[in-house]
Amino acid sequence: MGMGMSDDWREMSAAALGREIEAGRLCPVALTEAFLDAAEAQPLGGRIYARLTRQRALDAAAAARGRARAGLRRGPLDGVPVSWKDLFDTAGIATEAGTALFRGRVPDADAAVVTRLDTAGLPCLGKTHLTELAFSGLGLNPSTASPPWRYDPAHVSGGSSSGAAASVAWGLAPAAIGSDTGGSVRVPAGWNDLVGLKTTAGRITLQGAVPLAPRFDTIGPLTRTVEDAALLFALLDASPAPDLRGASLSGTRLAVLETVALDGLAETQARGFEAALAQLERAGARLERINRPEVAEAMDLAGILYTSETYGTWATAIEAYPERMFPPVRERFRAGAAHRAADYIAAWHELERLRADYALATAGFDAVLVPTSANTAPRIDALEADHEYFTRENLLTLRNTRIGNLTGGCALTVPTGTPAAGLSLMAPPMAEARLLRLGAAAEAALSGPGL
Repeated sequence: MGMGMSDDWREMSAAALGREIEAGRLCPVALTEAFLDAAEAQPLGGRIYARLTRQRALDAAAAARGRARAGLRRGPLDGVPVSWKDLFDTAGIATEAGTALFRGRVPDADAAVVTRLDTAGLPCLGKTHLTELAFSGLGLNPSTASPPWRYDPAHVSGGSSSGAAASVAWGLAPAAIGSDTGGSVRVPAGWNDLVGLKTTAGRITLQGAVPLAPRFDTIGPLTRTVEDAALLFALLDASPAPDLRGASLSGTRLAVLETVALDGLAETQARGFEAALAQLERAGARLERINRPEVAEAMDLAGILYTSETYGTWATAIEAYPERMFPPVRERFRAGAAHRAADYIAAWHELERLRADYALATAGFDAVLVPTSANTAPRIDALEADHEYFTRENLLTLRNTRIGNLTGGCALTVPTGTPAAGLSLMAPPMAEARLLRLGAAAEAALSGPGL
């Protein structure tokens, strides 16, 4: 294999790399070394990885090489390395969740999902930067690093799984594992032309993951393809991989949500969304535009629900050293102190009623479609200079993705072919396998002729 092959590896999907290992054409150790070396050589690498885990990765890769040679591979991704958002505990390796509050925090044990992927033979390349305590959708983090957007390093990459997306977009990992509480997988995936899966809250174990708002927190992959997302979802969920073969849009019913989600779209987002809808229709999908008042009502509850839970989770740590935090993020947490417990409980009851109404109203559709983000990646210097601008842009960035968290289902963002404009497909709770199958059909339609 020629020396130039390592550059080709860096553009390949995780599943394609797995197939090369299976065929005996690719050594897991050489593959893992290629990604580690690329991350060290990339001038922006320090803005993407908080730390590389070279020895751990190479040990896992050597074990994968042995299994491959013996014909004992544990699955299609055995030997394919991944990056981990730095809020998943890794034994003996710092896990700091993007905050100076946790500087030097070294867990004793791996997070449950880290163990699952470890057992499946996927080497851990390292831990990626994120927004402070994962509480912002922009990817700005003045206290650690703000990962670079794939189109311009002077812009944020989207958050809070900012380094996760950048690690894949910049060819420094075949796939990444992130988390999504209000959009933290889908926003950076959308802005960096990746696939991102938000799983159903409560489906994948959060054990050993630093929490933000545990009732909304979810774990999901950021990948190049829907196939990769499906394979990683299966490993994270400890369930069989969804069957994507023969996936088609023919005869599917898709709802286009007009409530809230289409307000004030940036020109590129509007153009990418409309072009994507036309492609889906050409591929056989039937589209219907819908308005759902319960979506707007749920959005009105977001403030009390999110800030009460996040501040309840972190108040003690924050107030011990408030000066260590980026002020706009700290104040976003502190907003939770203003809410009464009774009002928080009442808001949850109201949200559950709205979720039931929304589920009934959308039950006849295979998925509900929205633009992944209303806006596109802002400049880092502008966000740092103007905290009011940061707050405004952050709320806009997370607006559409948060619909998926509030309505309680699962959601998948796929690239539209318009740069940095993702298309999100939202489905009911626990419908990930069906959603990924639909996503594979949408992916094929969107990457076909006509773009």
